Amino acid sequence: MNLAFGREKRLLTPQQFKAVFDSSSNKVPGKNVLLLARENQLEHPRLGLVIGKKSVKLAVERNRIKRQIRESFRHNQDILNGVDIVIVARRGIADLSNIELRQQFDKMLKRLARQRQSALQTAIADSAGTTNA
Repeated sequence: MNLAFGREKRLLTPQQFKAVFDSSSNKVPGKNVLLLARENQLEHPRLGLVIGKKSVKLAVERNRIKRQIRESFRHNQDILNGVDIVIVARRGIADLSNIELRQQFDKMLKRLARQRQSALQTAIADSAGTTNA
């Protein structure tokens, strides 16, 4: 799998972000962060970041956080096929070290993958139950 983080793997337009905010099928809360996810019709995941000045004052800190999130996404994208993800940062996230950030986002992305897998298994079981009845 290609581990690049090219343009096709990013949420770029306000409409793409709005779609995830309006109809997120999965929510994964974390320490000082919220992950929202929505199915897309693509073969690959896409990532969008919302890290405002209000929650992280210094630009250097915002950029550091973005780098850590992107790196975690790059390494976990193989388990996240067909999903749009928006990560919303909250106050206090800048206090975490790089290692803590990476561990937190790795854990959140894996939790999202598990949620999607269990939802898929439930849907398959429900459809099998209706065909047998």
